[in-house]
Amino acid sequence: MYFSDETCQASRKLTEQWQANVRQTPATKPDWKNRFSTVSDLDIKRLYTPEDLQSMDFARDIGAPGEFPYLRGNQVTGYRGQPWTFRMFSGMGSAEDTNARWHLLLRAGQTGLSTAFDFPTLMGYDSDSPKALGEVGKCGVAIDSLEDFLALIDGIPLDRVTTSMTINPPATALWAMYCAAADIKGVPLNQIGGTIQNDMLKEFIAQKTFMCPPEPSVKLISDTVEFGAKYVPRWNPISISGYHIREAGSTAVQELAFTLRDGIEYVEDILRRKKMSVDDFAPRLSFFFNAHIDLFEEICKLRAARRIWAKVMRDRFGAKNPRSLWMRFHVQTAGCSLTAQQPYNNVVRTTVEALAAVLGGTQSLHTNSLDEVLCLPSEHAVEIALRTQQILAEETGVVNTIDPLAGSYFVESLTNEMEAKAWEYIEKIDAMGGMIAAIERGYPQMEIADAAYAFQRQVEAGEKIMVGVNKYATEARHPVPLVEIDEAVGEEQVRRLKDLRRRRNGRAVSQSLADIRAACKSGENVMPHCIAAVKNLATQQEICDVYREVYGEYQDPGLF
Repeated sequence: MYFSDETCQASRKLTEQWQANVRQTPATKPDWKNRFSTVSDLDIKRLYTPEDLQSMDFARDIGAPGEFPYLRGNQVTGYRGQPWTFRMFSGMGSAEDTNARWHLLLRAGQTGLSTAFDFPTLMGYDSDSPKALGEVGKCGVAIDSLEDFLALIDGIPLDRVTTSMTINPPATALWAMYCAAADIKGVPLNQIGGTIQNDMLKEFIAQKTFMCPPEPSVKLISDTVEFGAKYVPRWNPISISGYHIREAGSTAVQELAFTLRDGIEYVEDILRRKKMSVDDFAPRLSFFFNAHIDLFEEICKLRAARRIWAKVMRDRFGAKNPRSLWMRFHVQTAGCSLTAQQPYNNVVRTTVEALAAVLGGTQSLHTNSLDEVLCLPSEHAVEIALRTQQILAEETGVVNTIDPLAGSYFVESLTNEMEAKAWEYIEKIDAMGGMIAAIERGYPQMEIADAAYAFQRQVEAGEKIMVGVNKYATEARHPVPLVEIDEAVGEEQVRRLKDLRRRRNGRAVSQSLADIRAACKSGENVMPHCIAAVKNLATQQEICDVYREVYGEYQDPGLF
């Protein structure tokens, strides 16, 4: 056990004495509220002691950094060996606009790139689609073809800088563009590194940017995993995302449980469909979590995530490679915690959330800008957000030792509680037949909806405080300059597409799309055909339209 019987007995005696002193505390100093709980509404006790960890075994449950169960991190030297990747999420307007923002951030000290795509691109539509009207370049960068992509990466050393792409239904098409662009630039596929989000299960659960039904959507993901393992070994072919689950209103435990169960679903599909060994692909699986405002809850969530995943990979899937047991993850601070009221408060919120991510052991971090609740980030706001990370890494001392909170009665107890509650969810979904079956029943969707409703009621009742919203609100206004994307961006994208379709070899495009169609029908991996198609200047919608034709379009059942 973590503590001896003698230590626990001594602790119990001291606690009883302390409780007696508390009962004698003057009534003028009672607890300032009746109940203390996390943002996710987990009860928090007044005091944590060795007794809360009595059943723990140090070697089994905590261990050393870089060793099973990886609670204390994957790397044996933590951030002393290398700090996390400073990876700011960027995308706006045209490819040239976003490329300029990338170069600005790299000059400012960013160490990894991350791409936000506009809504038409996210949904698999070109900029000249009627469904794209008024949305081109508004919430991210507009990418229609390989020519756009080459403009996006202009001047970027693809063999030295990793790139994350937040793209889901059209992930095969956009990754194909990245691979084709690398080939054109003379960079071998085995030298490029990055991540595609490519997590469709969370789309059905939370974010709702879906295209095809769950089963073929997961098939396309398995295609990317297989292709990456064979030809692009430094690439993460999926980022299994809890971020959007949390943004939809889930609790921290639900985010933890549903994300990991999604990961289990993908591993099971790859093993079944591709007949691969788990150790051939598991080291390149990656995750993406939210860092919300409750400092300790978020730290404990991330520590618990590593321990659960290590157990899953070892005990459920029989992984032998230690790197298969690693949970590697990116963290983004919570967009849903930002407020339009008193927006400069968001700098403080983001700082606390970033600290939680770092103390939780993230490998990569995006810090939200203070204006993201209002508009695309301005250059000034995004620089402050990047500097927040750099100050944490360079000035605060939080990188000086590994997992500095390990052994804390409170932290270890809360980590254990969150893990236990996450396992309950995982086992319940297992009993339903897996995550796709649970989604079809509406189970995770309803759990998140209930959690979001409960939190909102607590905010409205003043039980949960949002400074500047339901407490300390003022009439004062603090205007923030708004970044706006001109409609001319959309007009230029449409002009480019018209020109591209005039110049390209239509017969080659048609044949490429026919090859993708045949691969979809036969179960063959689509990735080589997608790369050939984008090199022939097929657009991302043309590829996605093949998927819609073969697999059909998913219609949300409207469970609510």
